Amino acid sequence: MQNLQAIFSPRAVAVVGASTTPGKVGHDIFANILKGGFTGTLYPVNPNARSVLSVRSYAAIPEIPDPLDLAILILPPRLCLAAAAQAAEKGVRGLVIVSAGFREVGPEGLEIENEIVALCRKNQIRIVGPNCLGVINPQTNTRLNASFSNRMPKAGNISFISQSGALCTSVLDFAADRDFGFSKFISIGNKADVDELDLLNYFYEDLDTEVIMIYLEELRRGPEFIEQVKKITGGDRPTPILAIKSGRTSAGAMAAASHTGSLAGSEAVYDAIFQQAGIIRVDTINELFDYAGVFAYKNESPLGKYRRKVPEGNRVAIVTNAGGPGIVATDMTVSSGLRLAEFREETTKTLAAHLPATANLKNPVDIIGDASQDRYEIALSAVIHDDGVDGALVILTPQSMTNALETAKAVVRIAGPSHKPILCCFMGIVDVSPGVKYLQENGIPVFKFPEDAAKAFGVLFKYSDWLNRPHLEQFVFSHDVERARGVIQGCLEAGNTRLGEIEGAEILKCYGFDILPAGLAATARQASEIAEKLGFPVVMKIVSRQILHKSDAGGVKLNLASKSEVEDAFREISASAAAYDPNAVIDGVLVQKMASGGEEIILGVKRYPIFGPLLMFGFGGIFVEIFRDVAFRLAPIGRNEARRMVRSIKSFKLLSGFRGRPRTDIPELERIMVKLSDMAVNHPEIVEMDVNPLLVHAEGHGATVADVRMILKSPDEQKGA
Repeated sequence: MQNLQAIFSPRAVAVVGASTTPGKVGHDIFANILKGGFTGTLYPVNPNARSVLSVRSYAAIPEIPDPLDLAILILPPRLCLAAAAQAAEKGVRGLVIVSAGFREVGPEGLEIENEIVALCRKNQIRIVGPNCLGVINPQTNTRLNASFSNRMPKAGNISFISQSGALCTSVLDFAADRDFGFSKFISIGNKADVDELDLLNYFYEDLDTEVIMIYLEELRRGPEFIEQVKKITGGDRPTPILAIKSGRTSAGAMAAASHTGSLAGSEAVYDAIFQQAGIIRVDTINELFDYAGVFAYKNESPLGKYRRKVPEGNRVAIVTNAGGPGIVATDMTVSSGLRLAEFREETTKTLAAHLPATANLKNPVDIIGDASQDRYEIALSAVIHDDGVDGALVILTPQSMTNALETAKAVVRIAGPSHKPILCCFMGIVDVSPGVKYLQENGIPVFKFPEDAAKAFGVLFKYSDWLNRPHLEQFVFSHDVERARGVIQGCLEAGNTRLGEIEGAEILKCYGFDILPAGLAATARQASEIAEKLGFPVVMKIVSRQILHKSDAGGVKLNLASKSEVEDAFREISASAAAYDPNAVIDGVLVQKMASGGEEIILGVKRYPIFGPLLMFGFGGIFVEIFRDVAFRLAPIGRNEARRMVRSIKSFKLLSGFRGRPRTDIPELERIMVKLSDMAVNHPEIVEMDVNPLLVHAEGHGATVADVRMILKSPDEQKGA
């Protein structure tokens, strides 16, 4: 933590490139620090000015007579390099390089940026930027606005990290409109040194930070990022992280030969990272603030410590004075992974005793449009004390008899001592504004629309689910890694980078996958002999490096029950494959024992630079690209992550015994995912892989690989990687 203190809580700051001309960045940053009420000492550095805004100026950093903690550089790249060298000699511990013109403009700028980084690392100086907005710390013991945003936000308990400087000014304006406070606020630009992970670790240790918001364009760390962030979101002092990332669409997905490759665009990587690290991904800036507000919502415990209000379950009570908004909230509640709470008999009796006969006593509780603050207080108190309720949504529409302010006071009286979250929706602008302001001042999350309140509650429950996730003992496997390595090496030496079932099955066997017995036939007669030896029924498949998707080429025949059927199938498969691709080299036809029935699953691997192997699990067979019901995780994963991954697909109900279907061997699927992860980590030559389908049988009967294909990285590609 100490290595970033000089950036966020400096005692002395030099603005190098401070300008006397209003409107220039060097002038405005210096002015913002002055206007912000910085509690330390400020020094302008400008060789051509005696003073800047009536503060004595210095020609260069060495002329400043006192020690410096932080230097803010607003200079062209070459001059930044010289100033960094002077800062190192001065003993500066932090640099914020606001200037652009570095890696983002080309090789020359990148070279200068790298020189600055090397110099600073040698001298143990941390760098924010280049090409960034700056740093803001509104806490009363620092009050540093070292940015070119002229708005100093109010102090709060939320820290914000942004890779985009331009976005920061809009966010600050948006925050002011919503009366939002920040603990720290930083733009990181090119991330030459300090990156998101450095800041997340710093904010986790920062007692003024309770929630972290982050805007991302890219990450440069993969598994390391996941492991460290998991300690932040789920450690001894869990800190929620909300992320918005640009590039949500799949338009930039890489072309690939496997199902996994076609489904696993770069956004699948980020989704996997966020899920594994416990980061909550949001789609809009508005959601970023909505959800940050509910995570900042806390109450004081009897021990005097603050406790974040996170629901213990997903059972929600709704109290409303209008039927329509209550229905909207109900719909969104259900679609957000929540459910309406069923009240205990005592709760219903209490409601009946105090509400008018026309009120609805079931959830959602409609206390009718003429409801006063007393009616709200009685209804909310009754439902929030129900053991079957994990939290409440309070909806108010402004009727002529409604007192928004007094209702807000009633909500605060009930919410204060309760450990259960209570979220409000006061619909409207003018008529409800006194109540909204009172709720905000007392830390109660309040929304304009019921669907937003319900979605925010859903996110609270999602985080609660993350905090309470089970931690099971890890699987321990013994793999034949050397044998698998030998198979891969033999294929590469033979120039074979596209592996079908024969070689792929050999590799999978080394990792304990159940493989069907099979043989390769060069003639129809040989095929029938192999089939007779294996035992009927059998399946037959074309074997060719040029034909990856066998079904498309008419290269698969199932459930063959006699020698004559096998021989006919051999001739049909060979003819279909030749017609599909006349240039394909046909190695033969694989004759394989027909597997017993089971649900079809797809497993996959797609390797990415920086991040490593991305694993895929989903409903397989021909449906994988129709329904795209798949989940992704970055390897390595263990038992707990495999368990969450298997349960995350929409089709999981079909695997767990739905409407009379037999429950499948889910524990075996979890073991298989860990084996797949081990294989992907141990063999970096595997760049893409599909196991499709994997037939998962009834509970206790395992799973069988029915088809596999792998793509290896050639030796030339490995050298260039």
